[in-house]
Formats: sequence, C-alpha cells, structure tokens
Amino acid sequence: MDSKLMQGAKALTIATLLSKILGFIYVVPFTALVGQAGNGLYQVGYVPYTIFISLATLGVPIAMSKFVSKYHAVGDYKTAHRLFQSSFFFMMITGIIAFLLLFSIAPLIAPLIFEENEHAMFTVDDATFVIRMVSIALIVVPVMGIIRGYFQGFHSMVPTAVSQVIEQIVRIAFILLAVYLILNVAGGNLTLAIGFATIGAFVGGIGGLAVLGWYYFKQRPSILAKVESSEVHHKPSLPKMYKELISYALPLSFVGLSIPLFQMIDVSTIDRALTQIGMGDQSEDYLGILTSTVHKIVLIPMALATALSITLVPTITKAYTAGNMKLLQGYITQTYQVILFIGIPSSVGLSVLSEPIFAALYGFENLPLGAQTLAYYGPVTLFFSLYAVTGSILQGMSRQKYAIASLLVGLAIKLALNHVFMVTFGPPGAIWATYLGFGVGIAMNVWAIGKFAQFNYSLVFRRMLLIVMITTVMGLAVWVTGEGLEVVVGSLTRPTSFFITLVGVLVGGVVFFYLTIRSHLAGKVLGEKFKL
Repeated sequence: MDSKLMQGAKALTIATLLSKILGFIYVVPFTALVGQAGNGLYQVGYVPYTIFISLATLGVPIAMSKFVSKYHAVGDYKTAHRLFQSSFFFMMITGIIAFLLLFSIAPLIAPLIFEENEHAMFTVDDATFVIRMVSIALIVVPVMGIIRGYFQGFHSMVPTAVSQVIEQIVRIAFILLAVYLILNVAGGNLTLAIGFATIGAFVGGIGGLAVLGWYYFKQRPSILAKVESSEVHHKPSLPKMYKELISYALPLSFVGLSIPLFQMIDVSTIDRALTQIGMGDQSEDYLGILTSTVHKIVLIPMALATALSITLVPTITKAYTAGNMKLLQGYITQTYQVILFIGIPSSVGLSVLSEPIFAALYGFENLPLGAQTLAYYGPVTLFFSLYAVTGSILQGMSRQKYAIASLLVGLAIKLALNHVFMVTFGPPGAIWATYLGFGVGIAMNVWAIGKFAQFNYSLVFRRMLLIVMITTVMGLAVWVTGEGLEVVVGSLTRPTSFFITLVGVLVGGVVFFYLTIRSHLAGKVLGEKFKL
C-alpha cells in the first residue's frame, strides 16, 4: 500500500479511533444520567436522523472525493473546483429541505418505530419531540460533508481527521452538560433532557464546520493556484457534471445507509417481538443496549475500516482509471489483510470479555442481558468492517450497482427474519438476523471484487486461516485469564471488572502480537517494522 494511502489512512484512523473512543466513553456517564431506556429513546430519534443525513447528502461528499480524484488524475483541477463551488450551495439547500421534511413528518415516523405498551416509560409524543429536536442538525452537516469530500479528493485527510475529533468533542461536551443541567439543576424531565442531547449533533457540526473553514481558507491560495495551472479543461456543463456526480453519489448514499437501515429494522421490531414472547418489560432496555451502549463498543475496532473506506474510494478510482490492475490488486490485498488482522481478534476479545466489559462500563443493573448481547454482538465489528471496505472497493471501481444489490439482499434477509428470530430465539434473534444479512451481502461483494478486479483470494484466505488459528490461542488465553481472575477477586464490582478487562486485553494483545510476529504474519501485514 503506497505511502499516500497509508498516511491518509493513518490520519483518519487515529481521528476515527479518537472519535469512536470519545463517542463510546461519553455513553457511560450519559447512561448513568438517563438509563438504558433513555438510551433507547435517544436512538429512536437518532436512527431516522442518520437516514435523513444520508438522503440529504445523497452520498455527495464521498462521490465528490471520487470526482475530484478522477479529474485531478488527468490534470483538470478547474472542473473539480467548479463542481465543488456549485455543490457547496446545493448541499445547503438539501440540508434545509431535509430538516423541514423530517421535522414535519416526525409525528408520522414516531408511531412506526415506537410502540407504546403498559411497560413503556415514554410515549409516541416523546419520540416525536426527540426526532424533531435532532432534525436541526440536518441544516449544517451536509455542508460539512461536501468540504470534507473535496479535501479527500486531494488525498488531504488531515482536515477531515481534525474536524471529526473537534466535532465529537463539542458534541459530547454539549450533550453531557445539557443533560446534567436539565435533570439536576433545572429539574426538567427525562424527555426534555434527551431532546436537548440530540441537539448536540447540530452544535458539534458547527464546531466541525469551523475547523474545515479554517483549513479551506488557509489552503485556498494553493488550491486556486492549482486551478489556474490546469493544463486540461474538459469544460463540461453543470448538468453534465451533476449527472456524473449523482451517478456516483446515489449508490454511495444507499450503501452508506447499511448500518442505520439495519438498526431501523431493530428499532421498529424489538418491542413488538419481545412483547409477543412476554418480554415487553425488557424491550426499552434491550433497545438501548443493542442500538446504543453495546453498539458503541463494537464500533471502536471498526475505526480502521471507516478510515480505509473513506481513503480507498479516491485511491482505487485513480488506480482503476489508470488501468493499473497490479496496483489495484495490491491495495485490495493489503486492505483485506489489515481488516482481518484487527477485526478477528477484536471480535473474539469482545465476546470472551463481554461480562467484565459491560459491568465495568455500565454497572450491574442490566448485566445479564447486556453481557449476553455483547458476547453475541461482538463479532459484528468484523462484519461491519468487511462490508464497509468491500463496498468502498466496488465504488472505487465504479461497480456501485453490485454494492447496492448486496445491501438490498442483506436488508431483505434482515427484515424477513428479525421478528421471527426474536420470537424463536429471544433477544439474540435480532443479532442472528444481522449476521445473516451482512454475511450474504459481504459474500456478494467479495465475489464481485474477484470478478471485476481479477482478484485471486488464495493469499488472503491463507492469511485469514493463520489469523484464525492465532486468535483461537489468544481467545483461550484471555478466557483462562478472565476465569482465573474472577475466582481470585471473588464477587464482581465495577473496579474489579475494570481490572479483569484491562488484564484480559493486555494478555490477549501480548499473545496475539507475539504469535503473529513469531510467525512473520505481522511483518507481512503491517510492514517491515514488525518483522523479526
């Protein structure tokens, strides 16, 4: 993998990891303030917002990076900059329209995804209020996305990285401060606090946009100098440019909706399914656990996949446009190896240490359900990662329709099985449906990459088998360590749970890296620095 891709991926990985860690850490005090049911209400508002963000941006930010990269590769900086200027105002308009639409139809959406029952702490009116509050963020986030996409087309990932971190810091600070003041100082109710918490997305967006504006105006002279030095100018009309951009953007938008759409199915079916099997009193707690507290944990190991997904689209577009199949295949091989190298041990570690992790972070109130959910849900981080990068590879190769087809099939499987599986298997049924949906989608993407990139999977498959064998040894070591420490410390408390988690992670990390270095796998995947 060339230095430009690795540098970009490294910057975005660090930023994305920081953002995920911050987003995960804040859930601990947030949950302490509002409870698992409060987390569930927060997600009731946040999931529709996430879907509308994708609809408002139409995948334009990543499509912009692909468009810019394509025209820069042939020396036409002027066309790329012209589209950026036009798209900036287009994103402002679509953001305002999306805000007005979501705000208006919130009373129609709320009953579809939230069903009141005798055990419910909240009402449909509460859900409507939260959806309307979070909709305000739609005004600013699409504009922020288009600026990030333009920088990424230059293979300049630092502005995106820094703005992500600042956006998250501002968002979290506002959420925790607002919730604390409303509940403990102003004496407000829980619904009002959660509604104001969702406004954090808007406040954080303002912070991220300010950072991007600073970077743009700082680099504007050099950007304009490149534009003026364009040796090639295709002079396409704006309608023609928008047609090309949208041909990239619509598939990107749809594929980017994969996780929110899967979560939307969970949000709209969990209460009905659990009520049907006599577990309606746990539905709000389980909704908060599955879609918020546990979900935040599994997103942390996915930080690299998220960064690679953003970096891969313009990079693979450049290699594919140039017809350099050897370089393209090299990118694909290295990407698969890195994702498997991180995703497989992370999945196993989360599952093995599920009980002490959940107890350390969220206490003991919902420990049996939370630990079970994390144990089963842990490996989904690998599924999310593989789907994200395979979808990005197909998008970079202009084979978006195959990524769309895989998502449609995956969603159909999830939708058909979610309710049935929960009625049959209880709460974990929603997780099994997610695995099947994403698993089939990944298989379809992998096949398409093999076909259109002329990619031979034999090397990746051998490396995967070796990673699985090493991870099995690591998992056993972590399990023995955890069980042994539980015997030593006696009854679990939050401090002892944290201690067991920390020691388990350290033991797992040492065992995994020792074996991968001794087997020369680390050097082959991560580079010369990790060779013996």
